[in-house]
Amino acid sequence: MDIKKELGIKIKRLRQKKGITQEELAEMANISVRTLGGIEIGANFMTAQTMENIIKCLGISAKELFDSEHLKPTEDLIKEIHSTINANKGNREKIEEIYKVVKAIVLT
Repeated sequence: MDIKKELGIKIKRLRQKKGITQEELAEMANISVRTLGGIEIGANFMTAQTMENIIKCLGISAKELFDSEHLKPTEDLIKEIHSTINANKGNREKIEEIYKVVKAIVLT
């Protein structure tokens, strides 16, 4: 996946997670809805200023925006989760923590 698409997917997910419409984010970031729509589908790349505005509006860091490890294919994510669990089988404390995190996510 190219960087424009990855960033677009990430921005859209973060925007939706915060319950912000495209119109609201576009207004807050001082860009047009059409521009934001293009960014979210990976058709447009944003300027540094637009990126800074979006980061501020979403209340995230640049590191969070560029972190795309979770965008891997589902099967790859599942394999990594299983691998993490298997690597910690001997550590009851870690397994309990993993369990708590998974339960908290599933119940929300």
